Amino acid sequence: MAIRSATNLQTGALLVISAATLLVYGVATEVSALYRSWRGSRLIHEICCVMISWAYAASAVLGLGMLTQYNAQFTYQEKLAWLLATPLALTGARVLFRLLIRMLRKRGFNTQRFAICGINQIGLQLANNIEQTPELGMKLVGFYDDRPDNRTELATGQSMPHSGDLPQLADMARRGMVDIIYITFPMRAENRIRNYLEQLSDSTASVYIVPDFFVFQMLHARWNQINGLPVVSVFETPMSGIDGILKRGFDLVIALLLLLLLGVPMAILGLLIKISSPGPVFFRQKRYSLSGEEIRVWKFRSMYCCDDGPLVRQATAGDARITPIGRILRKTSLDELPQLFNVITGSMSLVGPRPHATAHNEQYRPLIHGYMLRHKVKPGITGLAQVNGWRGETETIEKMAGRIEFDHRYIREWSLWMDVKILFKTALVVLRQENAY
Repeated sequence: MAIRSATNLQTGALLVISAATLLVYGVATEVSALYRSWRGSRLIHEICCVMISWAYAASAVLGLGMLTQYNAQFTYQEKLAWLLATPLALTGARVLFRLLIRMLRKRGFNTQRFAICGINQIGLQLANNIEQTPELGMKLVGFYDDRPDNRTELATGQSMPHSGDLPQLADMARRGMVDIIYITFPMRAENRIRNYLEQLSDSTASVYIVPDFFVFQMLHARWNQINGLPVVSVFETPMSGIDGILKRGFDLVIALLLLLLLGVPMAILGLLIKISSPGPVFFRQKRYSLSGEEIRVWKFRSMYCCDDGPLVRQATAGDARITPIGRILRKTSLDELPQLFNVITGSMSLVGPRPHATAHNEQYRPLIHGYMLRHKVKPGITGLAQVNGWRGETETIEKMAGRIEFDHRYIREWSLWMDVKILFKTALVVLRQENAY
């Protein structure tokens, strides 16, 4: 009888927890817009949305379970299995669904017909992107433009097939012969766009505007709203919201682990620096951090002098200012280890654009377009530029511009997985000891 009562109690608790999970997860997916059309979106973005929704739901359910004592009905192993198995099942289901849909669309099922208004570079790029992704199941009807052929050629002299004009496209849309219409005219052609929209409104076709401002060099562009008015960011940081929390947590955990592992070796290095040359063990130099805020970056002293004024000369091969122990530190990048303290205090990250001396920032910002945009994220102990051959001296503007290009790419394409890969690649770069002196 006691066993039956305990079983009934656990079954009842299971039903309550299941109902609460479904309810909370439903709210979370509504907020994250998980159950929208992911046609044309990358799988990794869909999976991230699933994980974020589950993280919110699981946290809320566990919190409610603690308050109501329902958690006590389950063992630690059962709760851990629930936490891990559920997101895996959700992700697996979506991956399988994608594979099934891809297979069906490649065989002609679940396809949509689309047309492009505007014979220009943006229209060509859009058509190529869709053609290279057959799993979208989208078939091109044609390019439509009211302008004569001699005004629709691309800047390169390349032309595209002119399938017709606006009245023909509008008639096709009214007869249900096209499902999606993309307008790729430049934003300055406001009257032309308005005319197209008016004529296409008399149909059930979905109409999208592909704004030409996306041809500009954008840093992590995203849509937002200001009291209902849509806006798009041009230069923005990717480290906001849950992404910022994840990156900060990753930095703290890894930095603390590294300090625990390297504490004794760092103490030995400090002793060697002290007894090998006069001066302090550490060197703190002014650098720019997030949003251009000035910080002090920690390093092991590797030179006889400590330049930190309006003029800072970069280290060069055979530089007489470098101490004997400092030469080893710089070659192996061990002089950067104290920056783990910067990571823990929050002024730096493990991965990000390398912080330059304030003097170098002021020198290069008027010479290199978009130089200061690298400060849209926290500086890092290592970065994408450093693992792609842009480590060490930048004695020419061309070399600095190459480094800045990789810094911008890091901001545009950032993900936590990218940080992990850069950290592993950094270890290989340090072992090769390239461009470090």
